[in-house]
Amino acid sequence: MKILVVGGAGMIGGHAALHLKSKGHDVSIAGRTPPTPGTPLGELPFIKVDYINDTSFPAGFDALVFCAGQDVRHIPEGEDNETYWKKVNSVAVPRFFQLARDAGVKVAVNVGSFYPQAAPHLVAGNRYVESRKESCEGIRALNGTGFRTLSVNAPFVVGTVPGLVVPMFVAYTQYAQGKFAPMPEFAPGGGVNFISTQSLAEAVEGALERGEGGKAYLVGDENLSYQQYFGFFFQAAGRDVPPVLDQEHPMLPDAAIFAGRGNDLFYEPDAAETATLGYRRNDIQRTVNQIVAQYKDM
Repeated sequence: MKILVVGGAGMIGGHAALHLKSKGHDVSIAGRTPPTPGTPLGELPFIKVDYINDTSFPAGFDALVFCAGQDVRHIPEGEDNETYWKKVNSVAVPRFFQLARDAGVKVAVNVGSFYPQAAPHLVAGNRYVESRKESCEGIRALNGTGFRTLSVNAPFVVGTVPGLVVPMFVAYTQYAQGKFAPMPEFAPGGGVNFISTQSLAEAVEGALERGEGGKAYLVGDENLSYQQYFGFFFQAAGRDVPPVLDQEHPMLPDAAIFAGRGNDLFYEPDAAETATLGYRRNDIQRTVNQIVAQYKDM
């Protein structure tokens, strides 16, 4: 397949692009900023795309993998929270998929958020989560003869890409190494489901090849407390697992914990759907070890 990965210069899209390339697909990546030259992503063809403002889709692709949905890290300073999410997620994403359909794309996979499926009670009153739900529904509504659309909705994603620096995981690694002293070392209460970039890339591959059109797949790997999660980083750095404290965490602020600090957002993905998509499980500790190995000397 000739596949365009939008958001392919980032961690999730980049890992998916390299995985699909390794499986023999003809992969190009797209976004607003090209990847660093001389890296594995920098060797892939790049097309400049701004899905929020573009009025056309690049011609000649069989498939679209969309990994560029906006989240709380991306909201520009001064933007109105009530209108921003509607503009960039609820409206722009389905409109971009429609442009892909009109350009001859046959199958389109969205990498979305787990919140609307795993915690539907969070939709009401949270404009971000609501916008993710609306973008997922808008994409799937386009499914029809000659254009198969579906969404792979992921929890917290953990991973690394060769040659790509992910500032969040650089910070996590340095925190686990004790480089931020005297910042207190602890984990917040509660936990969530996590998935590795490798597992997610495999799920995307399965969705392209075997996914049911119009469906939203809730994917996930491991339910971990935040203490277990941060503990993996500390252990990989050769240090003890930090204690749990009931206070806002410098690496994982309360604004990023939609279920609320101290609460668990755990679930088990459907076994039949997991088998259909064909992605690996129990991959988080391996992935954290890989992250720390990549960033420990920075």
